[in-house]
Amino acid sequence: MKFATKAIHAGVEPDPSTGAIMTPIFQTSTYVQASPGKHKGYEYARTQNPTRNVLQNALAALENGRYGFCFSSGMGAIDTIIKLLQPGDEVVATNDLYGGTYRIFTKVFERYGIKFHFIDMSNADNVQQYVNEKTKMIWVETPTNPLLNIIDIKKVGKIAKQHQALLVVDNTFATPYNQTPLDLGAAIVVHSVTKYLSGHSDVVMGAIVVNDDQLAQQIGFLQNSCGATPGPQDCFLALRGIKTLPIRMKAHAKNAKKVAKFLKKHAKVERVYYPGFASHPNHEIAAKQMATYGGMISFTLKDDNVTTAIRVMEKLHLFALAESLGGVESLVGHPATMTHASIPKEERERNGLKDSLIRLSVGIEDVEDLIADLAQALEIV
Repeated sequence: MKFATKAIHAGVEPDPSTGAIMTPIFQTSTYVQASPGKHKGYEYARTQNPTRNVLQNALAALENGRYGFCFSSGMGAIDTIIKLLQPGDEVVATNDLYGGTYRIFTKVFERYGIKFHFIDMSNADNVQQYVNEKTKMIWVETPTNPLLNIIDIKKVGKIAKQHQALLVVDNTFATPYNQTPLDLGAAIVVHSVTKYLSGHSDVVMGAIVVNDDQLAQQIGFLQNSCGATPGPQDCFLALRGIKTLPIRMKAHAKNAKKVAKFLKKHAKVERVYYPGFASHPNHEIAAKQMATYGGMISFTLKDDNVTTAIRVMEKLHLFALAESLGGVESLVGHPATMTHASIPKEERERNGLKDSLIRLSVGIEDVEDLIADLAQALEIV
């Protein structure tokens, strides 16, 4: 079954009681049992919910995985993955990653005796230098947030397998439309469903997909025990969102490519971070492991001043200044003060994230209007 067909049909069947083609919202907290332990497969809604089950199966199918798990946020999913570890374990993570991920690693889990190494993975060979007998997990984002670095999943997967470490890939920016990390050697795929998978800026949710039976048992236990599960209404909305994922991602990618070319040629723009350019350091890897180059772009101005960058963002109209990404509408963000503010300034700068960096989530509006909006905002520079 090809991707667009899976997005609409995988894991979804008409409701057997009514024939409803859309999965119903099972808005219930509990289920009646005929006798203690004798029920129809459902006991309590934190543990199981029919709407959530359908979404989990659909997401697993999109990632070419066997088991899917949904959570009340992307951070809930990340929290669950790190709870697979023990005190004394070590994690090698990419140094350019979402600020919330960095925060939970350093401010929460380091207190429980887990050590994190944040390194540049643009050259996958760098990973080998930090892996030791205590390394139990390697954490990858690709493309990274917000510098759009590309990491060779297949190569890092081989290193992880060699050292019996779990390779986790945050696939939020790419989505399974563009790449399926489980096929490239990842053990765990994690998503902020809030972003492209849902796609309409009306859901907060996370997801994990795995193939391994034992991992699935552990994650399922943590999902139920820790309770960060989403409600059925959000699951319904996410199910509706993924049905249009392929056509949305094509539109995001097409628009982003044109916007990136416009910015690259603009006299007032210093640098554009976009893996679709042949000049991108790992463009060839992106071309090999991704179907398109996605809808995210970051850029800096020749007037390398944070005040100027903020003025440009404030002057945009169609690009709404807001947290998040991946919705049908275009968004602009300032990582240094928004999504990545929890990373210390010196750490951000060491990784190449300037305070003047602007991040765009290019929506699916008419691209001519988006370019005109950027052009008028850049007039102030």
